[in-house]
Amino acid sequence: MAKGKLEVLLVDAQGIKDRESQFPGCLFCLNPCNTIKMCPYVVIHYGDQESTSRVADHKKGEEKKLEWNETITFDVEYDPDAEDQPYKLVLQIFDKHKISEDNLVGESTIYIKDVLSLGAEKGKEELKAQKYRVVLPDNTYSGEISVAVTFTLNVM
Repeated sequence: MAKGKLEVLLVDAQGIKDRESQFPGCLFCLNPCNTIKMCPYVVIHYGDQESTSRVADHKKGEEKKLEWNETITFDVEYDPDAEDQPYKLVLQIFDKHKISEDNLVGESTIYIKDVLSLGAEKGKEELKAQKYRVVLPDNTYSGEISVAVTFTLNVM
């Protein structure tokens, strides 16, 4: 069994639909939606571990482009003989609200078994930043999120 650190770099996102923009006013924040922007953050799940990012920055001049440039680290174990283990990251994007409960905007799933397998073999493996489609709660797609993943084997 290989143990190591899994680093998830949230780079940016674009084209993600703000479900509240279809209403004349934000029912969740009590503000008109044309004067506020979505305040997205990401909750990343790996197995029974969970970590939350900060709220993304809006890129100047590009209203729909969001930036995190934030690295989140998980302690992982990779067992090549475990057939039933789904080695994956689930990224849930939420819109933060001040008054009410935050709402789920969408999610992406990244399968990382190959990264873990090669990292266990070579000591380190990187999946460079790639774009992953964001699946909305109604099972349609809206936008994409860019994420990089690195697995580094613990040296004993």
